[in-house]
Amino acid sequence: MRSSRRPPRPDHPFFRGAPLLVAHRGGAALAPENTLLAFQRALSWWGADGLELDVQPTRDGEVVVLHDSTVDRTTDGRGRVDRLRLAEVQRLDAGYRFSPDGGRTHPFRGRGLTIPTLAEVLEAFPKARVTVESKDPRVQTRVLELASAHPDRVLLAGMHTPLQRRFRLAANPRSASLEEVRVFWVLHRLGLARWARPAADAFQIPLRWHVVRLLTPRFLRDAHRHGVHVHAWTVNDPPTMRRLLAWGVDGLITDRPDLAALVLAQTQRRPLPPGPGADAEPFHEALLPPPWGRYSSSRGPGSA
Repeated sequence: MRSSRRPPRPDHPFFRGAPLLVAHRGGAALAPENTLLAFQRALSWWGADGLELDVQPTRDGEVVVLHDSTVDRTTDGRGRVDRLRLAEVQRLDAGYRFSPDGGRTHPFRGRGLTIPTLAEVLEAFPKARVTVESKDPRVQTRVLELASAHPDRVLLAGMHTPLQRRFRLAANPRSASLEEVRVFWVLHRLGLARWARPAADAFQIPLRWHVVRLLTPRFLRDAHRHGVHVHAWTVNDPPTMRRLLAWGVDGLITDRPDLAALVLAQTQRRPLPPGPGADAEPFHEALLPPPWGRYSSSRGPGSA
């Protein structure tokens, strides 16, 4: 029987240039999440190395880029996305709910932003590295079909083990499920990490899981000994970014790619990205750190 266990691949092209700046949902604190606009700005304005996005199934079997199982939180619609056809989903205003100031203004309403399909994102940004977080087992086949055409730049992610079983056989890099992280963390805490046999290429984890502190310098060392990259989510404040980079984290998954870009320029000697041009809306100016605007530690959505 063919084994689904494959050792980590630390030299996979997806991980080149670490530490990576990964825009969580495209930079959910700066633009309507999981939209082509957010992805474009993260890449061109803030020099993001990659995008993190979530996918859900529609009623007619398409795979759309959306974090929640419903459209209520981010659009002007209501209901479960799996009860809507793609045409219905894409008639919704994906910028409707976004507000940079606690609901006083909604600058992206009526701007024509839609919920994209995964295929549209991969086509629109043919050079970007993309972490695809699958939320529903019904998307597996289509996600694998699309990802297999981009083995060097699409990382497959899914918190739950059943979602990961087929992902393990793909040529694409893969991040660990919750169960895989749990097993490694327990062995790490017991001082037995050398006996671990991780099969994932990356651990994409928060600093804490409920009351448990997951990410520490020792955890990073143990993961690195096995060739596993570690990306931290969702990191939105510069002091934490700097601390994690000093520890040797391999990637920052953030709602604030603007702040992460500045921290990486300061600590890793990366060039400063261009930032917004003359077409930037005024509210962006207030959100940005020096040299682009007034510093703010505004945090975006914190879940993966």
